[in-house]
Amino acid sequence: MNLQKVTFQNKKGQTLVGRLELPVDQHPHNYALFAHCFTCNKNLLAVRNIGKALTSNGFGVLRFDFTGLGESDGDFSDTNFSGNVADLVAASDFLAQQYQAPSLLIGHSLGGAAVIFAAAEISSVKAIATIGAPSNPTHVRHLLKSNLEEIKSNGKAVVNLSGRDFTIKKQFLDDLNTKSLPETVKKLRKPLLLLHSPQDDTVGIKNAEEIYVAAYHPKSFVSLDGADHLLSNKADSLYVGKVISGWAQRYLDVEIEIAQPKTKHDVVASLDADDGFTTQMKVGSHYMAADEPIDVGGSDFGPSPYELVSAGLSACTAMTIQMYVRRKGWKLENVEVHTSYGKEHAVDCENCESEGSKIDTFQREIRLQGDLDEKQKARIMEIADKCPVHRTLHSETQIITKLVD
Repeated sequence: MNLQKVTFQNKKGQTLVGRLELPVDQHPHNYALFAHCFTCNKNLLAVRNIGKALTSNGFGVLRFDFTGLGESDGDFSDTNFSGNVADLVAASDFLAQQYQAPSLLIGHSLGGAAVIFAAAEISSVKAIATIGAPSNPTHVRHLLKSNLEEIKSNGKAVVNLSGRDFTIKKQFLDDLNTKSLPETVKKLRKPLLLLHSPQDDTVGIKNAEEIYVAAYHPKSFVSLDGADHLLSNKADSLYVGKVISGWAQRYLDVEIEIAQPKTKHDVVASLDADDGFTTQMKVGSHYMAADEPIDVGGSDFGPSPYELVSAGLSACTAMTIQMYVRRKGWKLENVEVHTSYGKEHAVDCENCESEGSKIDTFQREIRLQGDLDEKQKARIMEIADKCPVHRTLHSETQIITKLVD
């Protein structure tokens, strides 16, 4: 994917930092704005996975750190829920000015409540999706319950949340009390998707029910059975991204403008810094992933680069053989081509004891099923060596590389 670091100003003039993810092969058909959970940041693994699932389906996705969190400026102790909503509006304005106004808002946990309030202020929004969202922002108070009295009496307290200390001031609690999410949802009248896990022990499933009852149709609910609140299982967050993408496109204008490849064989590979070896690829008009085996540090989510080269040789060999026998009218029911890659000594090696004498070697085995005589089989083996990829690997080739913007 195309990942860009972006900055913009909130209403107080403080700099907020985000990541804008764009599809690797097309202009985004719509932009989505993502709000992370309370005290989290834009780099939470679940947030990144959801973004990847959306960009693979043509969305542009902006995720950013709320004021006082992550890379963004400001003091968290001076922020509140209203400030988060204002930050979302500022992010929307940034997208509208620099790219395209967001049509989809997505929020996780308290960020889910924030996008519902923000949607009432962003006219471009056509659909909203929430993940594990509380039915009222005051739900956050239960995370602070051991410090509530100190906050009320002293005006503030240091609260430990998920292993980190945060200063929470009384104005934060006072601000929460001014927000009524059910009332806001009822007035929203925009498509709403609620995703929630029955096993969520941070924000109970009852919250999803309360939001659903308050909302008008069109509204949808998807159970994230087995998932935890932070979607720490990668499969859960990728699933959420796919579901949101499919659901949202029913309510959005989707005009897919695919970047035309320079040739019909054009291949694009995109790899983010934190993705290890798992590389997203567009091969012609098809999508796939490449990776390395687990024993060399990869995740084995796709074929290795040399397996892809071997696959090209196998496929081209099979196609060439079948094309030839069809023209001849021979009875070949099936051809299997097994190809593996390694470095071996050359057949005519004169100094085989030298490690430098090894060359790139593709071992190819061909299995033919059909009513063929020995002469026909011998001719097919000759034809196998004439497949275009075979010829390319045997010919002198050049790779011309240039840096592009």
